[in-house]
Amino acid sequence: MSLTVSNITKTFTKFAALSDVTFEAEPGEFLALLGPSGSGKTTLLRLLAGLDVPDSGAIAFDGDNFLALNARDRRIGMVFQSYALFRHMTVAENIAFGLTVRPAKDRPSKADIKAKVESLLKLIQLEDYGKRFPAQLSGGQRQRVALARALAISPRILLLDEPFGALDALVRKDLRRWLRRIHDETGVTTVFVTHDQEEALDLADRVVVLKEGRIEQIGKPLELYRDPATAFVFEFLGANNQASGTLRGGSVDFGGFSVPAIVKGGSEGAVTARFRPFDTQVSRSGPGFPVKVLSVLPAGANLRLELQGDGGEVYETQHAHDADTSELKAGDTVNLLPTKVYVFA
Repeated sequence: MSLTVSNITKTFTKFAALSDVTFEAEPGEFLALLGPSGSGKTTLLRLLAGLDVPDSGAIAFDGDNFLALNARDRRIGMVFQSYALFRHMTVAENIAFGLTVRPAKDRPSKADIKAKVESLLKLIQLEDYGKRFPAQLSGGQRQRVALARALAISPRILLLDEPFGALDALVRKDLRRWLRRIHDETGVTTVFVTHDQEEALDLADRVVVLKEGRIEQIGKPLELYRDPATAFVFEFLGANNQASGTLRGGSVDFGGFSVPAIVKGGSEGAVTARFRPFDTQVSRSGPGFPVKVLSVLPAGANLRLELQGDGGEVYETQHAHDADTSELKAGDTVNLLPTKVYVFA
């Protein structure tokens, strides 16, 4: 059952929140909507949920016209950043809520609801927490309960609106692994909104990158990272450096040395070359442009160097803990050589 979004446009008082947005989520796919604040990702999620309507375009799921259905009939499960749990209800009552408020003719029996809740408590690994109240849970536990409540109605689509935004970094990382496992077990088509590049690349099967209400690129995480279509995608997906040079015959000449370039449009001549911190070499006497070491800091298994060029520009590089870089200190002068650069139109 695929989700199809076609030519969606949404404007708020002359501000185009979404402009001609088109994409498709395959059955059971985990799709991330990634972009900075104001890119339109939450507006798009609200349109999918039926909380708002587009100015034009179409949304369909498994052949059904979603725009002709109200929010209740779309059978959407939604999880918010703020959890939105009912404080006066126990964990079990929160999870059961979507089933207990159904019209009598569609409502499962009390025994079936109880069995469903118990099964979901086991799924979210909170079997012994059914009688507790939200205030007695940690943030991560509350988010698990919010997800179980969304899954209780057996949703056709699961929508997640920055669900980890209120949690600390360590809890977010643990919940990411857990959420991916839950998704693989349930097989529910999932659309996940985030501005966190690491979350999107870590969780999603494919990522839709949005900028100012338009789609910049759609692809699998590694495809986006290795083959970005635009300068925005390249810059948004991770730390990067920029340097001026001249594009000639597929290489960028930095004056004294050249580096092969991955060219994404534009013409030969003066260009801005972009390169990742780990696509670099630093040496005391090799080719490269001269830079001064500002700082040498640990970054997990690597060393992160902050370097400053003659014109005041600052570069970041990452290297293994080898002899050449580990001996550097603030104030040293070295040469910085990009080993792979990108040029965009």
